[in-house]
Amino acid sequence: MKSYQFREYGGPLEPAERPTPEPTGTEVLVRVHACGLCHSDLHLWQGYFEMGGGRQLDVRAVRELPFTLGHEIVGEVAAAGPDADGVSIGERRVVFPWIGCSACEFCDADREHLCHRPRALGTHLDGGFADHVIVPHPRYLFDFGDVAPELAGTYACSGLTAYSALRKAERRLEDQLVVIGAGGVGFAGIQLAKALFDAELIVVEVDDAKLEAARRAGAAHVVDARQDDASRQLKKLTNGGCAAVVDFAGSSASTALGFRTVAKSGSLVVVGLLGGSLSVPLPLLVLKDLTLEGSDLGSLAEMAELMELVRAGRVDPIPYATRPMAEAEASLRDLEAGRVVGRVVLTA
Repeated sequence: MKSYQFREYGGPLEPAERPTPEPTGTEVLVRVHACGLCHSDLHLWQGYFEMGGGRQLDVRAVRELPFTLGHEIVGEVAAAGPDADGVSIGERRVVFPWIGCSACEFCDADREHLCHRPRALGTHLDGGFADHVIVPHPRYLFDFGDVAPELAGTYACSGLTAYSALRKAERRLEDQLVVIGAGGVGFAGIQLAKALFDAELIVVEVDDAKLEAARRAGAAHVVDARQDDASRQLKKLTNGGCAAVVDFAGSSASTALGFRTVAKSGSLVVVGLLGGSLSVPLPLLVLKDLTLEGSDLGSLAEMAELMELVRAGRVDPIPYATRPMAEAEASLRDLEAGRVVGRVVLTA
């Protein structure tokens, strides 16, 4: 099998060849058709997340090098172990990559995406920047119906992460939803919000191309966060504040803007990982009865719910562009420079 791996953090992604693995037990060998490129791939490649104040969260200790990134994986079943029931050779499937240890309280509660000893593909174990990948069990494979495979793979992370965050925001949702950030995950949030809710959608961004894409996708209003009066615009559009705000950017500036936008007894859900820190006036958190919540990935059950929506044709596609797998490193650098609208999907 061929893959694209980095041997040092921030270093080149180089082609590598090794024997194609043979599945054992419940394992399934998937021949990769495509793999989406996620912003978290960029952080994992760099080896850290920005924490604000000059601090960084070092994430280099959880994987061995050389390493193969890629967790938005779609492909077809090439082989299966003797105990891999309910799967047939040639089936096209999306891979749920957020695999846990199967032996902790989170895994027992069907929340293995939050496992403390994860075996997630593309983040802890070699992933989909390759032509084959081993999946531990058929339960992690999902039918994607008639959707284009290159699009289908994006639901394993950007779609699932957006879906889980929106379900959290739904607890306080009224007649409006503010979405901050229209990158890959944020754009998935826009399309899913249209499928899930009958609410006026307000999208906030700092990039002209993404603002225009959000407008074309059906946002009732778009707000340029670079403008000095962005907060005032949001207050006017929401009659003083919105009960449900989802921050898909996750920067110091975006979350601070979200905090200023959320209404009394409302909820701010933070999803993005651009990094930074937030200074919150604690009396306002109490006196306004606010909920400030993080949302990481999504569960296997939520993945099943999402893929049911997808197969039913209820979710409009996000913008995406395909590139050959050999352009993985160049695509990471484009993502780092902010030159990507929607998703880049690498094809094997």
